[in-house]
Amino acid sequence: MIKLISVISIILFFKPLLAVPSSFADLVEKLSPSVVSIASTTIVENNSQNQIPQFPEGSPFDEFFKDYFDRDQRRSQRPMTGLGSGFIISNDGIIVTNNHVIEGADEITVILSDETEYTAQLLGRDPKADIAVLKIDPEDSKLIAVEWGNSDDMRVGDWTIAIGNPLGLGGTVTAGILSAISRDIGGGPYVKFLQTDASINRGNSGGPLFNLDGKVIGINTAIVSQTGGSIGLGFAIPSNSAKKIVQQLKDFGKTKRGWLGIQIQPVTQDFAESLGLPNQKGAFVSNVNPKGPSKDAGLEPGDVILKFNDSEIIKMSDLPRVVAESDVGSTAYLEVWRKNKKINIEVILGELPGEIITERNNNETSNVEINIDVLGISILNNDKGVEVTKISDQDTNLQIGDIILEVNRELVNDTNSFKKIVTALEKTGRSSLLLKILRDEEQLWVTIRFNN
Repeated sequence: MIKLISVISIILFFKPLLAVPSSFADLVEKLSPSVVSIASTTIVENNSQNQIPQFPEGSPFDEFFKDYFDRDQRRSQRPMTGLGSGFIISNDGIIVTNNHVIEGADEITVILSDETEYTAQLLGRDPKADIAVLKIDPEDSKLIAVEWGNSDDMRVGDWTIAIGNPLGLGGTVTAGILSAISRDIGGGPYVKFLQTDASINRGNSGGPLFNLDGKVIGINTAIVSQTGGSIGLGFAIPSNSAKKIVQQLKDFGKTKRGWLGIQIQPVTQDFAESLGLPNQKGAFVSNVNPKGPSKDAGLEPGDVILKFNDSEIIKMSDLPRVVAESDVGSTAYLEVWRKNKKINIEVILGELPGEIITERNNNETSNVEINIDVLGISILNNDKGVEVTKISDQDTNLQIGDIILEVNRELVNDTNSFKKIVTALEKTGRSSLLLKILRDEEQLWVTIRFNN
């Protein structure tokens, strides 16, 4: 009996190890034909062009040297080739890679695992997400496509496999575990990266990151390294973020992103305290574009967006990503903190434009000045609110010339209304106030503390 228990204990102890594959060879053999190498050729001009010597007009050397230097300058144009990776997602020749792999290329060549080469057509690219979609004509060749996986199902510690063309060494396979999810590495507001310790080097860009089911759960995009080589910090665009962008690039040649038409700031501790928020979660609305969809929906500067549809906004950076991934024209349901309570707002999303321009107005001042001792400032009337004319406390976020528009979401009409609002809020025991201001014709939100 004791011997049987010992055997069972040994089996249970080693059970987790049984999940570790003894080899990836069968899986790699199946997946490798779907991974391609990409060579992007750009014609560049040599900077060191020879100058034609100057000869007297009519000199017999004039035509000779002119012909010579014309030929030399034509030779000064030289091709520059960049290398990267990609993968086939449909049998008719649709290929996914990174935008930075093909950006600025005059010619794009796709090289299959059997070294067959094709000239590729660029269907569309998205620099903000660093994704590009190519098309080749396979003619009579049979291409093998891979499937998208669900990156949301991946957990830290899961196995990952990268196949690509690092340093021009096509068909290179590396493996590792998923080190982190939803990683922000400053690559833009629309992507949170998967992190893996599978070796990724230059040339792996655009290649697939697979799970053990052989499905693409990421597009290898970046590494963090002081040497330029892999140190186990590789980053991939999650498949759930990539596949919708890829489909839009394939269908429209561009990405259509949802747009609220607002400017946002982080919810700092001072902001949270001033607004009566229990924590620093959410995205603070600093400005609303007068031509954006949020204006018509009733969203206001000073609101804090706590939820977007079913997604809780933990940090400010969470909001741009979930908005961008939403369909243009769809209805978004926002949970908003406004004046010490939660309200719900529905917004019909617009399409993110290339550039958002907000109109500003100039301000004129009058000469009625009063002192606000509890804040250490002096103010006078302005047609937009009140202008800060003096500051006695140097440790303040305000500057002389700032126009105060709101105090804790209450509009400021003149110096009297400002003083009345401040006096009322001081009696509540708050230690700071949240001010909406104009500074150099830019709307900002700052906090200011009461003098004790």
